[in-house]
Amino acid sequence: MSKRQSAKYKLDRRMGENIWGRPKSSVNRRSYGPGQHGQRRKGKLSDYGIQLRAKQKLKGYYGDVTEKQFKRTYQEASSMKGDTGQNLIGLLEQRLDMVVYRAKFAPTIFSARQIVSHGHIRVNGVKCNIASRRVKVGDVISLGNKAKEMALVIEAQNLPEREVPDYVAQDGTDKVTFVRVPTLDEVPYPVKMEPNLVVEFYSR
Repeated sequence: MSKRQSAKYKLDRRMGENIWGRPKSSVNRRSYGPGQHGQRRKGKLSDYGIQLRAKQKLKGYYGDVTEKQFKRTYQEASSMKGDTGQNLIGLLEQRLDMVVYRAKFAPTIFSARQIVSHGHIRVNGVKCNIASRRVKVGDVISLGNKAKEMALVIEAQNLPEREVPDYVAQDGTDKVTFVRVPTLDEVPYPVKMEPNLVVEFYSR
């Protein structure tokens, strides 16, 4: 499992956006970039720079996804029928850690990955600790008995800033069913994501 090395909110400040929509984000207080040169006037980005930024923002939003994993997901999306950008979003939203996050079993995508890797999640009643596992339509994701009592899970379920999306159907507070693969418009991103620019970046 890869570990995120950089500070999470540093990505927010580098992008100048609160990409997870969290109240604690430092962007809410300081809109300029991190580091001693963060307040310098920004130059105009090239087409490559715009595409790279879109890729880093989307990849960063999904937490601990490595560049290798992300590129492999893009390649899979491009080999599928239909729009590559939409396919990419669909594949990313099918990750088990993402479904756990969408179900409000965890307050952040990072803690969702941790809950999965510590064996607190069941897929169709069977324990699974692989965060990148692809969830299929109709799969039932539930919390293990210990997880139901965890402060982290209780905190997540009471978060006012997030709603459970329609493609994740709730069954009580500890079980959800993955109903369908979402389109870009259905995914509740706090900021605008541009998978079309990510496709342009990788297809250069």
